[in-house]
Amino acid sequence: MFPDIRDRLDTGPMTRFQCIAIGVCVLLNVLDGFDVLAMAFTSSSVSAEWDLSGTVLGLLLSAGLVGMAIGSLVLAPLADSIGRKWLILACLAVSSATMLLSAAAQSAGQLGLLRVLTGVGIGGILANSNVISGELASRRWRGLAVSLNSTGYAIGATIGGLAAVLLVDTYGWRSVFLLGGVCTAALIPIAVCALPESVAYLLVRQPAGALARINAVARRIGHPPLEGLPPVSAASSATMVARVRELVDPVNRRTTLLVWTAFFLTMFGFYFVTSWTPKLLVEAGMSVNQGLTGGMILNLGGVLGTSLLGLLSARFRLVRVLAGYLVVSAVLLVVFVPATAVFTAAMVIGFAIGVGVNGCVAGLYATTTSAYDTSIRATVMGWGIGIGRIGAIVSPLAAGALLDADWSPGSLFAMVAAFFVAAGATVVFIAPTRRVEITTVGPPAGVAAD
Repeated sequence: MFPDIRDRLDTGPMTRFQCIAIGVCVLLNVLDGFDVLAMAFTSSSVSAEWDLSGTVLGLLLSAGLVGMAIGSLVLAPLADSIGRKWLILACLAVSSATMLLSAAAQSAGQLGLLRVLTGVGIGGILANSNVISGELASRRWRGLAVSLNSTGYAIGATIGGLAAVLLVDTYGWRSVFLLGGVCTAALIPIAVCALPESVAYLLVRQPAGALARINAVARRIGHPPLEGLPPVSAASSATMVARVRELVDPVNRRTTLLVWTAFFLTMFGFYFVTSWTPKLLVEAGMSVNQGLTGGMILNLGGVLGTSLLGLLSARFRLVRVLAGYLVVSAVLLVVFVPATAVFTAAMVIGFAIGVGVNGCVAGLYATTTSAYDTSIRATVMGWGIGIGRIGAIVSPLAAGALLDADWSPGSLFAMVAAFFVAAGATVVFIAPTRRVEITTVGPPAGVAAD
């Protein structure tokens, strides 16, 4: 009997093949950051061309997030039935086509619809790229692998801002979406060649050719080939509706409610910080250029934050690292606005906030991937991100309403700090569910937790 290939992935050294595949997942996450902030940075030009009201522009800014929520809730769970890789490829095709069409949009209505469709594709990509990263990485480096995916968001956000600055004045706002569409299309052949199907999915679902595909991965990581596949369990053949129901069954209900609460609170705070910081810095007395600089520095901090969280999680328990990130981020948000009296101090704290809030999202992704059985991981991640996107959609609407109600920037940041503290109090109670591990030969070997 050959040793379990998943044990080899969990406990063995990281191979070049695994690192390259995880790197592709990071590139996929760059799309998220680019897409979200590309619209934000081109919003002034789009508004000027079509003479849009603030309400219509706000709807355009939220359209992509609405699509991402739909993609996470509806498309992502399909991966537990048809495979992570093929859903990612399909979503890449949708996202690239709709981003290219966005460059040719002739009205706000057309652009809004295309933004929703692009978001649907990206929502499906994000949930499954995070799952694949977590399943390919060894147990020791799993937190780093998943957190690096969130580094992709920060990189994409920075690239989106730089692209807007360099392209809009010369080529117009459409060029930013054209660039995004071309880059997304270029990722399709890369993903086809370098991204394997999830071994855990192949073992559990066993589609046609599963054994050959598993052995192809086994050869790449130095594992002996499997002679056969384990029996298919009843859980592996469950429908998408059944898997969603499984999230709230008696075994998973407590963990699921904690995960959903943490996603909503964290994403509410994260998108508030990344979307509103430039404007609120201006409201606090800074110049427009200083506000934009603060926003860019915050995104740069995110690159360090996600990587640092991954390194810390290799040494300390992940949920404790994540809870620490959330509490520290809350403290930094409270002192941020008072620090704007000194520009340098504000930028340093802004960078630290970027480190913190991006690390919070990365840690939440990593925690979620290890908290459930393989057969429902894409469903779990999709619904978690979908609930989080609801928080992201509510966040700008709530902030705008509170600003109209004469809330000060300091009060708004303090409110978001309270959300992060609540999220920190939630995540410490998230623990992996107990599940059956499947061996390569014979019946299930017993119960174990990640």
